[in-house]
Amino acid sequence: MEPKLARLPGIQPVAPGDWLQVDEAYSAQLAEKARLLRGQAHEVCAVSDGARPAARELLARVLADLAARGEFLCAGDQVTRPDGVSVRLDAARPLHSLSQLVQEDFCILQKQGDEHILTAALLCFPASWTLSEKFLRPLTLIHGAVESYDAGIAARVQRLLDNVRPDQPLWRANALAYDDPALYQPRRAIAPRQAPKRTGRYIRSERQTLVRLPETEAVVFSIHTTQVVRAALTAAQADGLERHLCEAAADE
Repeated sequence: MEPKLARLPGIQPVAPGDWLQVDEAYSAQLAEKARLLRGQAHEVCAVSDGARPAARELLARVLADLAARGEFLCAGDQVTRPDGVSVRLDAARPLHSLSQLVQEDFCILQKQGDEHILTAALLCFPASWTLSEKFLRPLTLIHGAVESYDAGIAARVQRLLDNVRPDQPLWRANALAYDDPALYQPRRAIAPRQAPKRTGRYIRSERQTLVRLPETEAVVFSIHTTQVVRAALTAAQADGLERHLCEAAADE
């Protein structure tokens, strides 16, 4: 519905204090993350040796942001969440700790040569991609299956990552149609998704942000997933979605 967000990459600055968000799905999404990490941690979490300092710095950054909010109580190695659940932090597994605190998934990108590489990730809610296929791959290969991600977009995204400042996170959002309401939607590259653009019962949107960690200089790509039943959209939202999907189809 926002013209300035419609064209790729559709980046805007994050308002102060608005990087991490808590919404009505908070407890349910964190419960789903806990379930996934209990049963299939190797599928939703990966950290290379070189990314461990960045993962620790990311946890520290998130804790500092949460401590500044009224909903979280941070005391030593324990955090009390807005839903009253107490979480004991595990310094040896910072991404696991993050999975118990915030709805966002996190991808850590570190520059090697001319490109940023996916060196660590907590990806409990993938939108039709598989962490194992993208881990330790550069962005050009990660987005290889996205038709609109051409050489021009790749160069713009790389310049964007190079210029992300620690004091100014950035964000964008997308809109995706699904028939299956599951948040965990992995899909291998050899089995691309046939998106139910006109008939999907659910509309899924990812609020994606880019944050620079000042000490390790890694870029964090965070993903806050929101999903609603299409029938719950207002008339204005439904009209905006239809225009968005028509424009996306015209670009393909």
